[in-house]
Amino acid sequence: MKNAESSAINVASETTNSGPIGKKKSTTPLLAAEVPIRPDRGTHRMKRGLAIFDIVLRIGALSSALAAAATMGTSGQTLPFFTQFFQFEASYDDLPTFQFFVIVMGIVAGYVVLSLPFSIVCIIRPHAAGPRLLLLILDSVALALSTAAAGAAAAVVALAHSGNSSTNWLAVCNQFGDFCQQASGAVVGSFAAVLLFLLLILFSALSLKNAH
Repeated sequence: MKNAESSAINVASETTNSGPIGKKKSTTPLLAAEVPIRPDRGTHRMKRGLAIFDIVLRIGALSSALAAAATMGTSGQTLPFFTQFFQFEASYDDLPTFQFFVIVMGIVAGYVVLSLPFSIVCIIRPHAAGPRLLLLILDSVALALSTAAAGAAAAVVALAHSGNSSTNWLAVCNQFGDFCQQASGAVVGSFAAVLLFLLLILFSALSLKNAH
């Protein structure tokens, strides 16, 4: 009896000891899955809004540059009186500065047309830094050209309006009023394009500031 009871106790103790060991669970933590970080919705909307405003500014710069080039390129006036050997007329191609102005404004207008597809890409993909950086660089070049052409033409127009007594340059706008009005309008349009390019560069810099 004692042997049977001792063997029963041994079997029971072995069953009791084997239970927890068999049911022991692994405490190794599971690896957390990597979750992609999505851009903030507020930043996304801001960049898309800047991209839409960018294309609006480009259309405005295109209109200003084309208007300036067309106005200066068609400027000219012939006085109603003439002599046997001379006919008094003024045209933009009489002055190399005005010729330079027309060429530069035409180049700038052509660049703006070519930049429109890149601006549309920035609307579709607001966080794409490559097209925005390219536009920023090319806009800076266009701004430099526009500023140079506008400043040079403005100096000639101011001289035509006021003259220069020190060098005996007469104010030709007293005789060629229509020509000077057209040239002045073209200069105003070119400075409008300069202002729009400044805004384009500013908005491009803001878009690149928080680029992911």
